[in-house]
Amino acid sequence: MTVGTALVNPEKIYEKINLSSGMRAADFGCGRTGHVVFSLVPIVGERGVVYALDIMKDVLESINSQAKAGGYDNIHTVWTDLEKYGAAPIPEESLDAGFFINVMFMIKNRPEAIREAGRLLKNEGFLVVVDWQKKIGPLGPPEERMVNPDELTQIAGKENFKLVDKVPLNEYHFCYIFKKE
Repeated sequence: MTVGTALVNPEKIYEKINLSSGMRAADFGCGRTGHVVFSLVPIVGERGVVYALDIMKDVLESINSQAKAGGYDNIHTVWTDLEKYGAAPIPEESLDAGFFINVMFMIKNRPEAIREAGRLLKNEGFLVVVDWQKKIGPLGPPEERMVNPDELTQIAGKENFKLVDKVPLNEYHFCYIFKKE
């Protein structure tokens, strides 16, 4: 288990979606530690590509530094606003999987973020959303910012995503796996 995976172990999720060598995946809102980004690299291998997307340039600089230090040539950082459809300079329908891990609660325009992810994912591609469902003392967002999984499923359904799995992670997070149809 890597740093940042004490609450959410991404490897468990990767198995559920059969992520494998040569695939292309994106971490939507990668954050400074990039624990999802760096856990994806050994799964997709040298022939695969991992995109680290964030709106904060200093976050992406941190990911770039870590990638260079680790000798990872297949990590591409992308500065973008996930709430703007068409903003991410990634080829349309090129991703096998996309991840929103502990990010959705910060997104104000969730329908637009889901729509943007749908633009980038291939048909049959997976969209994984992990977010808070309960606070841990000071950790986690205020309850009014927490994502309602039923609302999320409705939003995703409007963008041609079908809920295919609910992965039990822990009592503080939910994990919904959607497939683009």
